[in-house]
Amino acid sequence: MDLNQFLTGLAGYQGENTFNPWADHDERYEIENAVAIRRKNLEDYLALRLGKARILLIAEACGYQGGHFSGIAMTCERMLLDLHPVVDSAMVLGHQGNRTSRKENPLLKPIQQAKGFNEPTDSVVWSACLEAGLGPNDFLLWNIFPFHPYKKGNLLTNRTPADDELAAGLACTRSLLSLTGPLPIFAIGKKSENTLTEAGFSVTGLRHPANGGANIFRSQLKEALK
Repeated sequence: MDLNQFLTGLAGYQGENTFNPWADHDERYEIENAVAIRRKNLEDYLALRLGKARILLIAEACGYQGGHFSGIAMTCERMLLDLHPVVDSAMVLGHQGNRTSRKENPLLKPIQQAKGFNEPTDSVVWSACLEAGLGPNDFLLWNIFPFHPYKKGNLLTNRTPADDELAAGLACTRSLLSLTGPLPIFAIGKKSENTLTEAGFSVTGLRHPANGGANIFRSQLKEALK
């Protein structure tokens, strides 16, 4: 499998109450060529890291404030637009990025209209990795369910992926590992950790940064990297 085949495989997934960033388009929230931008974002992100990344960090699922609009796990639009305080587009893509959310959408908050989406967990994960001494290309970010599961009728929400979705996502993760080769895996949160360990992977479990877990995540990551 090559990178193009991997991306095409991702684009082929469809699921109920699930948004596929590399296949699905919602004209209410997105610019016209959003799908193509997100696919190119993921392609460039992975191309910079294949053969170079030292570790793979796998969280739970794509969120509406992060990968839904950026196309990259645990990465938000403001990072691609150089509007994030820590992470810039050169770190993520190697070049200036583009947003896919519509600036003029009245359903977005004013700051989202002006600067694009920002996701707190994305900020914690990127910052923690950099603070731990990793370079931007030393770590590869992924989700055990790489698509965006949302609550029925409300695209700008997140929900926990179901067991069958996790199984589908696990297959995507295996495909990713066929591209990267063996890497130490750090599982962010119990959903990711349990899914991977039950499938026979050896992983280092880390506390999810959400719900007050940011400092624990940072300290666990630093300790695990020693």
